[in-house]
Formats: sequence, structure tokens, C-alpha cells
Amino acid sequence: MKHIIILGDGMADHAVECLGRKTLLQYADTEYMDMLARQGRTGRLITVPDGYAPGSEVANTAILGYDLDKVYEGRGPLEAASIGYEMAENDLAIRCNIITLADGKIKNHHGGHLTTEQGDMLIKYLDEYLGNDRVRFITGIQYRHLLVIKNASKHIVCAPPHDHPNEEWRPLLVKPEEGYVPDADDKAEQGRMSAQATADLINDLILRSQELLSKHPFNEGRDVKANSIWPWSGGYRPKMQTIGQMFPQVKRGSVISAVDLIRGIGHYAGLEIIKVEGATGLANTNYEGKAQAAIEALHKDDFVFLHVEASDEAGHDGDVELKLKSIEYLDKRIIKPIYEEVSRWDEPVCIAILPDHPTPVEIRTHVSEPVPFLIWHRGITPDDVQVYDEISCISGSYGLLRLNQFMGEFMKF
Repeated sequence: MKHIIILGDGMADHAVECLGRKTLLQYADTEYMDMLARQGRTGRLITVPDGYAPGSEVANTAILGYDLDKVYEGRGPLEAASIGYEMAENDLAIRCNIITLADGKIKNHHGGHLTTEQGDMLIKYLDEYLGNDRVRFITGIQYRHLLVIKNASKHIVCAPPHDHPNEEWRPLLVKPEEGYVPDADDKAEQGRMSAQATADLINDLILRSQELLSKHPFNEGRDVKANSIWPWSGGYRPKMQTIGQMFPQVKRGSVISAVDLIRGIGHYAGLEIIKVEGATGLANTNYEGKAQAAIEALHKDDFVFLHVEASDEAGHDGDVELKLKSIEYLDKRIIKPIYEEVSRWDEPVCIAILPDHPTPVEIRTHVSEPVPFLIWHRGITPDDVQVYDEISCISGSYGLLRLNQFMGEFMKF
């Protein structure tokens, strides 16, 4: 049996007043998700281990069956892998957003939804003036880029900018990890600068980036200015088994996503990275192209991880209508064509649908709460759940699973 996970990033939500106290999954027209829930089995999944922030890098890694305590190194190393940067053992790789600051506060985490071309121009400009033998700025996708610092420490506290909309930015500058004491026998830490020195260096880069970006012609006349970098979620080179090593029935697999960190997880998981033209990570992404890419991958691969970012971005923007639309697009333009195609195949295909975490539109940030999931394949014995949403799946036959238990159940078929 082949397997495909279709993940709507941040799709889960809370009850919203303007929708009659329904969640967005309850309110949206999701014919195919509801049908697969009715014909399949459902449950809820805890995707974030205790002690971890509810980031997509944490949740997606757990969903794919990994023990975060053994493999987690932050977003930076994952995104480095996805853009083809081969980390050295002494590198610290940090996700580097280009964001908007105004009136002393973080106004958004995306600099006004930069295109990749615009982000590339600004990152190259910053690397020209701030880069050196120790510091490098490397282009990623849209507003999501990479900062690499040689011999820096990962034991720092960085605030994810999407978690702090409309908050003052200065108190959120980088700090050394409280209570961290270097272990002299830890080879990964040998030869690295202190956590305090690393924090000071990054904060200096933030301040100098603001001076440089304020003068860049790109920001002239823009109402929403891309006027600061914001590094966060750094780490060293990860050590991960492949999906095939964990689940020997997977001989070949692939990942489809517009997002660097998901591609990076796929890289370390031994999955082929499939890039789809027009895949943007926003509600205007190429849904049909991603669905077709998944179908083509399933012809040759045993396992496909299809990730769609749009609902998460809409949640961060607090845009109810756009998030509803992104959920309905996922249903009609991704799930429908994949289901209609694979349900005709002789070889059975097992489909799982879930978010990685909630990104509630009224909070505009990730929260660490269980997410609903469904698993369907031809011939599966269904449970009593009739629709797919956060409330209905509480009654699902899988109950409440934790972390890598989901992948264990999914791959049983």
C-alpha cells in the first residue's frame, strides 16, 4: 500500500464569534474532507512535545515519526538543507525573516509578503554590507531566508516574529539561554563563542540591518516597509534517520512544499524534494500543480508528504475569509483530485489529512493544542465520525495520539 499525508499548515482553529461560534473547519465547505472522515477513521494528535514551542518545524518533524529530543536542531538547519547549503560541523544556521517594524513594534513577520525576487535582492544587499568570513546571509524563499554564523552557539533565546505581532521589538532581542552551562566534554560546543557573545553579535546585525534597509530604494514609497531582519530558531547540523530506515516498506518517498523548512525536513528524512512551479506558500499557490505532482509521485513512490502553507499564513494575518478560502481550496483543489485519481487505482493508497498545529485567526499565532486527523483507504472500517473538524474528531476511534504514534498507526496499513 502506498501512503500520502496531506497537511494543511495551521488549519485547525478556535470557535470564532463572526462564524456563529464555529471553528473554520466546521464553517467551511469541505465536502471531501468530510467524506473521507465519514468513510475512514479519525482522532486527534498532540504534535508538540512538552517543553517545545509549537512551531511548524517541531510539529511536522513529530508527525513524520521522529523523536524531537533526539533530532531537533531548529528551523535554520532544515532550511539550509532545502536551499542546498551544506552545513559544516561548526556552523550555526538560523532562520532569518525580513519583517516590518513600525512605531517601535513588530507589525508583521513577512515584510509585506515579499516575493522571492524581492527577498533575494534585499538579502544579497545585506550580505554585501554585513557578511564576512564569519557571517553569511543566504537567500531562501519570499521573506524566509538564512543566516549562517561560524562557531556561534545555539544556546540563545530568539523570539519567533509571528508569535509577537504588535509587540515592542526591543524587549524581544536575542538573549543567552538562561541557566545554560557549557559542557567541556560536549564536542558540538568546542571552539564556539559563548551564548552571550552570539546574542550580542545577532542583535548587532539586527540593528545594522535596520539602518541599511531604511536606505534601500525598495522601501521608498512603500506603505509596508521591509525594514529589519529577525533571526530565530537556530541550530547545528541535525542527525536524523531516513523515513525508509524507520519504516522499511518505504523504498522511495517525496515531499512537496513551497516552504524551506518542510523541504529541509524532507531532505534529512531521505525524501525527494519536488518543486512545483507557482507554489507560493500563500492562498494564491498552484493547488492544481501540487495535486498533479503528488499524483505523479505516487505512481513511482511509496510515500508522499504534501504540505500546503496557505491556511497558516492567513491565520497569522488574522484573515478569517482568506483562511476559510484556503481550507476550501485545499479540499476542492488538492484533496478532491488526489482522491478521485487514487481511488480508481488497483494498488491501494492510504490518505491521511491533518494540520500540524492550530493557528487561530483571533490569536494570530501558533498554539500547542491537539489537532484533528483522518486516515482513509479503500476497505478501511470506518468509525462513527461523520465530518472532519476539531470537535467531531474528539469522538474518533483513534482517540488522542501523541507525537510519533500517528506515523506508527498510519504506516500499519
